[in-house]
Amino acid sequence: MRVGLLYSRIRRDEKLLLSELRERGHEVEKIDVRRQRFGLTEAPEAFADLDVVLDRCGATSRSLYVTRFLDAYGVPVVNSHETARICADKVENSLALAAAGVPTPTTEVAFTVESALDIIEDFGYPCVLKPVVGSWGNLMAKIDSRDAAEAILEHKETLGHYEHKVFYIQEFVDKPGRDIRVLATDGEPVAAMVRSSEHWLTNAARGAETDSFELDDRARELVAEASEAVGGGLLGVDLMEVGVDGDGADDYTVHEVNHTVEFKALDDTVETDVAGDVVSWLEDRVEVDG
Repeated sequence: MRVGLLYSRIRRDEKLLLSELRERGHEVEKIDVRRQRFGLTEAPEAFADLDVVLDRCGATSRSLYVTRFLDAYGVPVVNSHETARICADKVENSLALAAAGVPTPTTEVAFTVESALDIIEDFGYPCVLKPVVGSWGNLMAKIDSRDAAEAILEHKETLGHYEHKVFYIQEFVDKPGRDIRVLATDGEPVAAMVRSSEHWLTNAARGAETDSFELDDRARELVAEASEAVGGGLLGVDLMEVGVDGDGADDYTVHEVNHTVEFKALDDTVETDVAGDVVSWLEDRVEVDG
């Protein structure tokens, strides 16, 4: 098959995918989104005769617009624009999970400091304030007091961009010092890991320790439901354990589903050939769609 790999920077994740695709004899067109021009009716030449485009743009804005253009041109793209749109915005993400009945942390949104403070007081301390768009744990705040809430909300209100005036507030989930990242293809888990840290943020990008994780039936069920809720594709589903005791978790809550997901930390942690499984899924998908 002819695969277009859309990127703005070739990270280790993309190198793993490129190596696997080429080893299997597939023709790969590396497409640097920074060098492309997108008109309203005709696809750029770089996208001609491709069986599928794999969106690996690191920047959310580029991913959203390019996948929208490719949809308009009729060029098959993974993930779809609709999936990218839902996953890129935490409000859309939470609404999709809730509508599908997937357990997710209690969340409320406000547009003024006064209303946001009312939510925070109702939730109690601590609670969490997140940007509606962002990754790697950037600009997330655990709020432990009224003074901290007032200061953080004031800072966000003065930052200027309208997204900072959308106050996305979530209950603080007392997870057991770790969360779970699952890489899934159309809801089928490829591999999973736990990310553990003494800090309340447990992102691998922030130095959390990782270890492989064996999913139970309930976790698998929630991964499939969360994937379907956002439109499917190649996704990173993040879960937190709830009611953990010596026998494991009573249940899980899904706090986020990620598109253009990074998997290098997962690949280093598990025995699974992550890139190999992703390419196998891509081959099957092209065969079915073709």
